[in-house]
Amino acid sequence: MAKLNRRESRTKRHMRLRNKLTGTSQRPRLSIYRSLSHVHAQIIDDSIGKTLVAASTQEAEMRAKLDSTKDKNAAREVGLLIAKRAKELGIEKVVYDRGGNIYHGRVAALAEGAREGGLEF
Repeated sequence: MAKLNRRESRTKRHMRLRNKLTGTSQRPRLSIYRSLSHVHAQIIDDSIGKTLVAASTQEAEMRAKLDSTKDKNAAREVGLLIAKRAKELGIEKVVYDRGGNIYHGRVAALAEGAREGGLEF
């Protein structure tokens, strides 16, 4: 059997997580994606298969605010922004889906920012 590359390993871990995590209308799923240059976050209601809120470092307002889109500070700002947008829709509690990534660095910083913004998970 051939060794899996990093992307395949992450996808495999994510599928293992997704077997246990599901977003409902009462407690939607906060899913994150981390690329080399950017961080994306979405709040998803899996019962209807719809994205309710999204935030990313690629947005114009985030790029204007940040020096770099690649660091932990940028991830924290995305967490704060998605929490603010979720609060406007009345979303208080979410399930955190780290996307198969290790809870460290930018992944942890986004979660801390979302908690600071008032999301509960």
